[in-house]
Formats: sequence, structure tokens, C-alpha cells
Amino acid sequence: MKLNRIFKWLMMQKPTMLKNLLPVYILLFLISSCDSRNNPRDLSPQDQEIDTIIWNTTFQDLEGNELSVQDLSGKVVMVDFWETWCSPCLQVFPALDSLQNEYPEDFVVIAVNLNNSDTVEEVVNFSQNRPYSFTYAIDDNKVGDEIITIGIPFKVFLDPEGYVIKSELGITGTDYQDIKEIIEQYKTP
Repeated sequence: MKLNRIFKWLMMQKPTMLKNLLPVYILLFLISSCDSRNNPRDLSPQDQEIDTIIWNTTFQDLEGNELSVQDLSGKVVMVDFWETWCSPCLQVFPALDSLQNEYPEDFVVIAVNLNNSDTVEEVVNFSQNRPYSFTYAIDDNKVGDEIITIGIPFKVFLDPEGYVIKSELGITGTDYQDIKEIIEQYKTP
């Protein structure tokens, strides 16, 4: 979250500077408290934090445009963090593509490349050689660093109102069916 980075920066400043910035710090604290969301699910503390972070961030699509999950209301959204070298990440891409094509009005995939070892050019090249129907994006705000604790593929599922349903690490071998059940359960009637 961008405000979290500002708080960290403020804490690293000299005490005299902090004294001068106290009104700004108070204002940022008040704004950040408004950022918290009241997810209707009983989530783990980690998923509660992910809910707020994902809702308040943006990614960059491959054309350089800002992309936010807030712009995708009305659909079940899966944010999938990946990199081109990650074979488990790539293994599930055909199933994700099939599901997005099967549920074009109800489901959208944002394939967010962490951009740790891949360049933007490599991601563009990958997307051109594998034209899946989902949206490719770059993690230009380093959201993955804030929410991923172990590794990738890391998926975050959101309901049509943008609330986190759950997050998960890895693949199961039954990903197609598991994700289809999430879509069926949460899609807008």
C-alpha cells in the first residue's frame, strides 16, 4: 500500500523533521484508517490485509495503462502473480483461459508478472506468443512484495464487489474445477 510506504519513510526521518511533519502524519493516519475495508467474510489476518492492499493498489497493463481491481466490479476477479520461469504458474494458464472464455460476463483474470526476473519486454513477448484472453499486467507497485509470503503462483480471488474471497499458493491439479466452483458460487445472478 502506498500509504504504508509513506509511513515507513516518515519513521526514518530526523526527530526535528518529524515534529514539523506531525500534522501531515496525523492526516495520513486518518486517511489510512478510512482505507480499511469491512470484508463480509471471516478472513485470516493475512487475507484481511490482502483485501485492503489489493483494493487500494494499481497495476500497469502491457500498454502502460493503470489497472485497478476497483474497475472490475461486477465480476469474480482472480489476480494471479507469476513469472515466465515458473512452470507451475504457466501450467494453470490454459485452465484460466478456458474459464475466462466460458464465463466472459462473470470472470476475469489479471495475470500480474512480479517483474523480479522478467523485463516488461519479456512479458510482452510472452503474451504475444501465448495469446490467452486474460489481462496481463506488471506489478509496478511491488504489491507482491507486500502480500506474498512464500512463493508463486499466488492467487487472490475477489467477489463481484471487490472483496477478497481467499488467497492461495500453488496449484492443486484440480484448479479448473476449484476455480469454476468459486465462479459459480460468487458470480452475480
